Amino acid sequence: MRFTEKEKKQLLIYVLIAFGTPYLLGLLMWYGSTKGVDLSVFANAQMMYPAAGVMLAYMITKKEDLRIPKRFFVMVVIFTALMAVMSIVSVFAPSENMWILAAQLMIMAGSVLGWILLLTEKKEKREAYGLRFRKWKSSVFCVVLFVFLYLLRTVIAYALEGQLSAIKEITGNPMTWITLAALPVNFFLVFLAFFGEEYGWRYFLQPLLQKRFGLRLGVIVVGVVWGLWHLPINFFYYSLGSGLASAAGQQITCITLGIFMAYAYMKTKNIWVPVILHYLNNNLIPVITANYSADVLQNQQAGWSELLPALIMNGLIFGGFLFTKYFRRSDEMNSRI
Repeated sequence: MRFTEKEKKQLLIYVLIAFGTPYLLGLLMWYGSTKGVDLSVFANAQMMYPAAGVMLAYMITKKEDLRIPKRFFVMVVIFTALMAVMSIVSVFAPSENMWILAAQLMIMAGSVLGWILLLTEKKEKREAYGLRFRKWKSSVFCVVLFVFLYLLRTVIAYALEGQLSAIKEITGNPMTWITLAALPVNFFLVFLAFFGEEYGWRYFLQPLLQKRFGLRLGVIVVGVVWGLWHLPINFFYYSLGSGLASAAGQQITCITLGIFMAYAYMKTKNIWVPVILHYLNNNLIPVITANYSADVLQNQQAGWSELLPALIMNGLIFGGFLFTKYFRRSDEMNSRI
């Protein structure tokens, strides 16, 4: 099915903001990487661009819709712009800790304000733009299932490396349990960044691409696009010096994990489920690696030899959900115009 004229305009605005901004700022990331500048603010800011793109697209193409939650949308766009400016300034006025601390405080302030605006918004506005929490039982099931699969993948990975003893060390580390206990509370303080991605990928882009390419292929295309979106981070933040291998690994992660994210969203029609899953996916990394440093995701050495095992494991654990009944329901395709 082809896009309508309104959908084409929305998609163009979305691509310009969600992709144009990080790719343009990628030039600054390259420059900063040659100067040894901490680029953490860029990574934090980039998570906001997809949601900002969606919100600007809706506010421009649906001006007549009184159900648009404008207060929340405008707040997100403003905070995104501030984060982008902060990224730029961090290159030309570098500081070892100041900018990343400022970015984290910005995300916390935006998250708290976001909850206030959402909870005081009219129910019909939240409903109209996918902001209500719904289907509690199915939602909890998807979150629990994801945690189980995530931990299963971790155990298998350690077992294949002959390092099962690391599991005992992790479970015996008090920081493991302190971190796990803090996860639910921390979510409410930093949700905005993860919402920033998922409102763009799952709420906006996934239904559009499924409408165009079909339920299964559409999700695969979203995964590819999601992976390509990470390119500036892959080359200049995650794996400086091994960007190609990092980008290839990113494709595996985004396609396979994107399948499970899509399954969870299609099962629940609750955008908060992918938001929570994305939060857990990122914030469980320090736990399963026993690395609690602030730069746990930065300057990794990605290797080509790791890709095939990652493809097989992630494909088996997450990819199989592509064949569940939710990807056979063509009647669920609804346009968001």
